[in-house]
Amino acid sequence: MESKTSVHSIATVKKEDLLWVYDLMVRARELDEAEIRLRRQGAFQFQLSCSGHEAIQAVAAKLLRPGKDWFYPYYRDRTFAYGLGMTPADLFRQPLGKRTDPSSGGRQMPNHFAAPELNIVSQSSPTGTQFLQAVGTAEVNKIVRSLPPNPSLPSCSEDEVVYVSSGDGATSQGDFYEAISAASLNKLPVLFVIQDNGYAISVPTEVQTPGASISRTFSDFPGLFVREIDGVDVLACFDGLGEAIAHCRSGKGPALVHARVVRLKPHSDSDDDSSYRSNSEKEEDEKRDPLPIFEQLMVEQGLVDSEDGERIRKDAHDEFQDIYDTIKEEEMPAASTVSRFVYNPEIVIDKENTPVVGGEKITMVEGINRALATEMQRDPRVVVFGEDVADCSKDQNLPDVKGKGGVFKVTHGLQARFGSTRVYNTPIAESGIIGRAIGMAARGLRPVVEIQFFDYIWPAMNQIRSELAMMRWRSNNAFSCPVVVRCPIGGYVRGGAIYHSQSAESMFCQCPGLRVVMPSNARDAIGLLRTAMRCGDPVLFLEHKHLYRQQYTRACDPGADYAIPLGKAATVRKGEDVTVVTYGAQVQKSLEAAEQLASEGFEVEVIDLRSLQPYDWEAISSSTRRTGRLVVVYEESRSFGFGAEIAARAAQELFSYLDAPVMRVSAKDTYVGFAQELVDACLPQVADICETLRRSVRF
Repeated sequence: MESKTSVHSIATVKKEDLLWVYDLMVRARELDEAEIRLRRQGAFQFQLSCSGHEAIQAVAAKLLRPGKDWFYPYYRDRTFAYGLGMTPADLFRQPLGKRTDPSSGGRQMPNHFAAPELNIVSQSSPTGTQFLQAVGTAEVNKIVRSLPPNPSLPSCSEDEVVYVSSGDGATSQGDFYEAISAASLNKLPVLFVIQDNGYAISVPTEVQTPGASISRTFSDFPGLFVREIDGVDVLACFDGLGEAIAHCRSGKGPALVHARVVRLKPHSDSDDDSSYRSNSEKEEDEKRDPLPIFEQLMVEQGLVDSEDGERIRKDAHDEFQDIYDTIKEEEMPAASTVSRFVYNPEIVIDKENTPVVGGEKITMVEGINRALATEMQRDPRVVVFGEDVADCSKDQNLPDVKGKGGVFKVTHGLQARFGSTRVYNTPIAESGIIGRAIGMAARGLRPVVEIQFFDYIWPAMNQIRSELAMMRWRSNNAFSCPVVVRCPIGGYVRGGAIYHSQSAESMFCQCPGLRVVMPSNARDAIGLLRTAMRCGDPVLFLEHKHLYRQQYTRACDPGADYAIPLGKAATVRKGEDVTVVTYGAQVQKSLEAAEQLASEGFEVEVIDLRSLQPYDWEAISSSTRRTGRLVVVYEESRSFGFGAEIAARAAQELFSYLDAPVMRVSAKDTYVGFAQELVDACLPQVADICETLRRSVRF
């Protein structure tokens, strides 16, 4: 790590650059004051000050290239966004919640910037999630430049940089460490800018960071340029950022610039910093206000005089008031649009095409593998990664080894066929896998990632729920994240125990914007996966591992064009007496139970939902209205699970058609154990389904 004072003198920076930075800093401060004034007048609902951060942000905006480099700013980066090209009118539209707000159309709080034309990717409120996404966006450049030219691939420039910033508080998040690690491992041109103002709301740096210096923590990372600078000194910012950007553009790897700045206002307008900061401490920060420091330097050097500053301030004050007066009457978003852009507005696949008939029957594992291969052949944007998904991380060993291809061999042979650029292993870091995939997808790739076991998906939940599922909606369709997350799930596998057998799919069905599917056989796995990879939305593709190689799940390969629309169920057994709605491993168990009931004189209709979000309510409703009875079979815990939603809706909407109460068969409200006796006691068995069906038909 290097930490030194600026080697720049005023003469080493172009005069026009200094004047540009000065003008931006003055205007940005006036913009801050205008927002504070309008908030006090009740015009804005919320205000978050950026005063004290102007120097590092203005210099960064000057040195980077909007529309060529990529940007993941954080909520205090208003000066930076302004400098990149976001207009004051657009910045005002967000706190006003206007329909015309280009960042989100009134869907996000102020200071959540987005501008596709500038390459500013939609940001969110969770702290630190942006780090991994920036790494994924930088990874796109490396991938594209390693592949043969193809017009379908995103455009990339050789020396581009991906900027990502945060305050010092966000560096306590694990995503920050995963991002630094991944960027260093892959020598990616990511510029990490930490704007350390000494506080994360009320928690000071010394309580969060050992040694009170996040940059020292990473001083020995290979390929990582680290510089700690005085972030209120414009010349030091030109020096440190200039070297860091040059390091990134040279291909040597990422850079971490730790800028010591000041927070001149409370965390936000809802925060009273006098409750935790002394007057003397705040007075010391006032002495380090970057604007008067730089202004004095510019005056001393004869580049501006005091009248120039006052003129800029007055012009900015009047301009911002005029802008507010002009846009305050603009339309608010219509209430009817609240559900718009939760999902891709374009329906890519709307019908199930005719499958190819004949050929050798294959397992679900082979079917998923073939679907991945055919889509990778068709679409060069598809990349596959995760822990252990490659055949071998050491390319030189590929000719001499069998190949891993995942713990269940689902991706076996894909690396050998498509190369290590498109199929590769990652660290065992679930948040890192999803976060990087988001950054790739936002830039135009189609990542298919694997979480090795559903039981280990939880470290990635913030990236999935707060980022992946929300990206299209929160950006008002400006950005999307067509990521497929493959994930083995479920029990009935001998020795699986607590952390290799659980089901909790309903938690992900509660994430608007995320599609969830779970096939029960090889043909459906092929058709659903192909649709998932083409639909343009993020999809959680759940693969019940008990079904991977079962004989009853085998099917003929339906062909390279076979696809199944999401949200369309399949009636796998006709019946007139009772309807069973199920999915995954419970389909076969329900069919076995239906055969037993048939021997007793009752015909059971079995519906395989296949898709859980969205699910086919029309198929459920139509069948239940005809049979008058409904049993929902699912592998999750009984309480609050997926079947509870179906049962509740049926009770509300189909009550007059029912001849018996809606009944459920599920796992118990506990965990799947290791001993087989505990497994059998917890998970639904055929006998449990039969017993419930008898109760229903005899009610």
